[in-house]
Amino acid sequence: MALEHAILVSLLEQPGSGYELARRFERSIGYFWTATHQQIYRVLKRMESDGWIDVREVPQQARPDKKEYSVAAPGRTALSRWLHEPIEPESVRHELAVKIRGAAFDDPVALIREVERHRQEHTDRLARYLAGERRDFTGPDAPATPDAGQELQHVVLRGGIAYERMTLAWLDDVLDTLHRLGPGD
Repeated sequence: MALEHAILVSLLEQPGSGYELARRFERSIGYFWTATHQQIYRVLKRMESDGWIDVREVPQQARPDKKEYSVAAPGRTALSRWLHEPIEPESVRHELAVKIRGAAFDDPVALIREVERHRQEHTDRLARYLAGERRDFTGPDAPATPDAGQELQHVVLRGGIAYERMTLAWLDDVLDTLHRLGPGD
């Protein structure tokens, strides 16, 4: 997937400035597709020159005017074309898994700290996903009757939650195994 497609989806959900778009990437879509502010602005400029997005100046008080981006007809066409293209199933390319296998030729116990670090990162990510789910989909301020866009956002988030839970279960299994292989075994 190109960054352009992630930006088109985000702008169709809600038009916004480059700054607002970057914040959305940090907060929601960024759970599944990351991009730096510089990458986002560079791609926005290219998308504007390709006619995929429209830009309007929004006056602000005591601050420079901001540019608000929205999807133009050619951008919708490009997204529609991409949505109908088949994609390859994602392959698992997992450096930690290779290290775990390689530990058989060194000291498996030496990996415990690294696996614990990964476990903490996935624990933190799961907590962010669950907080976002409560905030946007299941909490008291969530819409009583979500629209199709909200339903699809939620199903993607539920996939992320399931993935993090699966990863944590696997990391617990790895840690149990590493501890079992510790000194004296």
